[in-house]
Amino acid sequence: MKAIVLEAADKPLVLKEVDNPGLAPGEALVKIKAAALNRRDYWITIGKYAGIKYPTILGSDGAGIVEAVGGDTDRHLIGTEVIINPGSGWGDDQNFQSDDFKILGLPADGTFAEYVKVEVQQLHTRPAHLSWEQAAAVPLAGLTVFRALFTKGKIKKGDKVLITGVGSGTGLFALQFALAAGCQVFATTGSGEKMERAKKLGAAAAVNYKSQDWAEQLLHLAGGFDVIIDSALGDGFAKLPDLCNPGGRIVIFGGTAGNIPALNGRKIFWCQLQVIGTMMGSPDDFKAMVAFVNEHQIVPVIDAVFPLADAAEAISKMEHSSQFGKIVLKP
Repeated sequence: MKAIVLEAADKPLVLKEVDNPGLAPGEALVKIKAAALNRRDYWITIGKYAGIKYPTILGSDGAGIVEAVGGDTDRHLIGTEVIINPGSGWGDDQNFQSDDFKILGLPADGTFAEYVKVEVQQLHTRPAHLSWEQAAAVPLAGLTVFRALFTKGKIKKGDKVLITGVGSGTGLFALQFALAAGCQVFATTGSGEKMERAKKLGAAAAVNYKSQDWAEQLLHLAGGFDVIIDSALGDGFAKLPDLCNPGGRIVIFGGTAGNIPALNGRKIFWCQLQVIGTMMGSPDDFKAMVAFVNEHQIVPVIDAVFPLADAAEAISKMEHSSQFGKIVLKP
């Protein structure tokens, strides 16, 4: 099969022929119809991700058709159109992942290929209202955001929600999911164009985080937030507690802008605030997320679709954060 392979830290991504993976009982071979990029793919290509091995096939997100299974028990799955939960080995505790937790695309070979091997339990029926490209965009970002909003952030109808960095795949899912849940949603982003596009999607207002007074603008517009979803951290994070209503929750799952700076702890305990970490999600979260996407007919925002052979160009686009929505590859 053809696959995008990262052979070493100092080498570019290459499209090459590799062996089809063999199957053990409980495993399935999925013919990939579309795969989507995540920020972790970029970090892996520049050597800034834990546990990197070479060679490796990148890609955590994918949608396709089950072509083969590793045993007679699962033969009924052959021909099924599926999306793939990129996480496996979560463990028994819903609160956090086990030491055996793994994400597709490192350490296991991922979806930037014509075929991928996954555990049968990672397969879920493709939402019928989504194209292959749209379905491939859902898994990792959709799961991460669903857990951040509902499992951890415990949003409810009528809450005021702030999404930082709304132009990313996770940011747009957070906007769409929170709106579907009946929340009033505000956003930050780095360009006027993205601000306008966020408002067209339903954001009550959006501000440019590059403005000196972005936090003051948000306080004027919203008065305060019940839940803040942040994947950047960095210096701007110090302003988030001041934007929270009493009892507010700040949920974090990334750190693209750096570490958490010094915070005013008195504000946090006096206002009963919570700073909550999350990462990916459990199988139960994934199942609930897919049901939510189906119930509310959520359609992911796709920024661009590239041929599989142009994966390096797609990664470069992500590097410069010029996208609004998900970037997708098609074999």
